[in-house]
Amino acid sequence: MREVSDFYKLRFLTTRKDKISLLVLLGMTIFSSIIETIGVGIIMPFITFASNPSMLLENRYGSAIFNFFDFSSTQTFMFVFSGALIVFYLFRLFYNTFYSYSINLFAYRKYHNLAFRMFQKILKSSFLDFTNKNSDILRRGITGDALNASNYIRNFLLLYSELFTIGFLYSILLIVSWKMTIVLTCILSFKVFLITQTVSKIIKKKGEERVKIEGGFLGLLSNSFGNFKIIKIKDANSQLEQDFLDKGYNRAKIEVTTQTLIELPRNLLETFGFAILISCVAYILYRYEDASAVLPIMSMYALALYKVLPSVNKILNYFNGMKSMSKSLEIVYDELKNFPQEEGDEKIKFDREIILQNICFSYIQDKPVIQNFNLQIKKGEKIAFVGASGAGKSTLVDIITGFYQPSSGKILVDNVLLTQENIKDWRKKIGYIPQSIYLFDGDVAENVAFGSVYDEQKIIQACKIAKIYDFLEEHEGIHTRVGDGGIKLSGGQKQRIGIARAIYDNPEILVLDEATSALDNETEEKIMEEIYELSKDKTLLVIAHRLSTVERCDRRIVVENSNLGGGRSE
Repeated sequence: MREVSDFYKLRFLTTRKDKISLLVLLGMTIFSSIIETIGVGIIMPFITFASNPSMLLENRYGSAIFNFFDFSSTQTFMFVFSGALIVFYLFRLFYNTFYSYSINLFAYRKYHNLAFRMFQKILKSSFLDFTNKNSDILRRGITGDALNASNYIRNFLLLYSELFTIGFLYSILLIVSWKMTIVLTCILSFKVFLITQTVSKIIKKKGEERVKIEGGFLGLLSNSFGNFKIIKIKDANSQLEQDFLDKGYNRAKIEVTTQTLIELPRNLLETFGFAILISCVAYILYRYEDASAVLPIMSMYALALYKVLPSVNKILNYFNGMKSMSKSLEIVYDELKNFPQEEGDEKIKFDREIILQNICFSYIQDKPVIQNFNLQIKKGEKIAFVGASGAGKSTLVDIITGFYQPSSGKILVDNVLLTQENIKDWRKKIGYIPQSIYLFDGDVAENVAFGSVYDEQKIIQACKIAKIYDFLEEHEGIHTRVGDGGIKLSGGQKQRIGIARAIYDNPEILVLDEATSALDNETEEKIMEEIYELSKDKTLLVIAHRLSTVERCDRRIVVENSNLGGGRSE
């Protein structure tokens, strides 16, 4: 497969609005380069006229300006000239500040846009695609790779800014002394070529290594924070500390090497720049007997080199930075080039039944988990899915709820096929209570009403049904803070809030996926009593191991050997 160029990736990642902004920035870049060129070119006549005022009247342009404004003396002219230069350099300062602000604004807006698009894609991905991806890589993509990709664009703009500046400055130097300028160009070009052919390749390779190491480092942090209790029980601090030191050392080593290589061209160019500058001075002194006559030329060359050398260095830095960040650009491009199919807004009614016809499903191709499974669920039925762990109970319910799409077969709701066009409305009819409840860092009310219209009375009612309201009353009511992931609550309390969240919108279908497994028997019995009472006119799908949880269900579907399509009703 042909490799896609970085330029093509940039074109793909930039919107029409971005392209218009880039054209505006290009115009600003050219104007900035012209200002820089004028700032250098105007020094020679200023020093010439200041060192020898009589040359003002001998110069065609100088005398024309002098006569046009009818200056009384050369001293008056130089006074005005000096003031105009100060005003010009102040304008240059403000314009360049605004120009820098505009580029940074574009770059970081682009970062926000790329990060949002990546986050949006994750949210729109199918549940199967999401579970197949490493969460640390997803986080790194949004926080790290998207930022690097936007900085790639920023470096791209700044690189062209410096190229324009050098181009305009060289045009002036060619006019002054084309021979010396060509020699200067050949020397610098040869040096730049050597650097780009050696250092840049190493930097690109180090950039790819950095992306891998960053992923491992983030994974270590995520695993450490997510398994805190296990770490304490196993007394695994020393092992993790050593892993942290090893990964941190490798990460630091890559950064040190990369930054050193990025800075290397500056040191090389400064050394060669001083040598070139001294050579230029020697050449001018050799060519011109009167040093005072060539003082303006020497000053302009010195200032031009003072501008050109940092510009060349910046170009190399921007170029090497782009090489270092090209892997991140590739990751963002690969992530965004295939966007998930949009789910439609078609409505679907559920008045009679759900029918599963010859449902097949596999996580890995040619290894079916469910095969030719058939089931009919009438509206208002209370169905329990029981069976051994790994038999496919949760997978089957995930197919019914639309989290997974079957590999083959049909799901019919009142004889209407469940598709991408109506799946969104179908999910709105479902209240889902998973085995593991994750709470957002906020208060109870925000978690219960998450994704729905905030109604304080409905929140209180849902909390009462879930048997959590009495506990909340002892604290700050529904505004009790839960902490990151619900860390301030017990497992049972988190489960109750999860139940309150599921029943908040009064769904037509209620799914309990081992939802009461973290509760004690007495509380579980009370909550299930409330749920059965609440779901008199609702369809209830319960996944459970404890028979006491499902004893009031109308039917129990025993899922066994589901890869062969096993399943029997009791």
